[in-house]
Amino acid sequence: MKTLYLVRHAKSSWNNANMSDHARPLNDRGERDAPLMGERLKARKPQPTIIISSSAVRAETTATILAEAIDYPLSDLKIDERLYGAELNDVISIIGKLNDAIECGMLVGHNPTFTDVINALSGSQMKEVPTCSMAVLRFPTNTWSKIGQVQAELLDFDYPKKDKA
Repeated sequence: MKTLYLVRHAKSSWNNANMSDHARPLNDRGERDAPLMGERLKARKPQPTIIISSSAVRAETTATILAEAIDYPLSDLKIDERLYGAELNDVISIIGKLNDAIECGMLVGHNPTFTDVINALSGSQMKEVPTCSMAVLRFPTNTWSKIGQVQAELLDFDYPKKDKA
């Protein structure tokens, strides 16, 4: 079995109209939500042994906060520029190339693509995953290259306001 966490970056700032989309940082809510989700991640099993983030500042910051929460070495955090602006098949390709020795991985990226990926891989029908949400998918395979060919089980879907909903 393979386990995959798909995390949409925390809420980002739109305060600077002159800033590129790629450079947008987290806003105050994002700075609060990411550590909250890090604490929730810390309580989960299995823990990811690889974390791959989009190169966008908001995604990389979210990934760093989550990594710190689970004592994941920041030097091992992978930044993959393909996740910024990726489409469904791009993300599935990235997942499919993971080393099979990895049992549990995490990708941190963007909408609308992550909603599409979660729905495609698990058969869910989510309309839009909220910022800093975390989908936990389990695949009945020992080979990452089978992702996209085998149906995942959506083990959990968590987001900052879940307990308030």
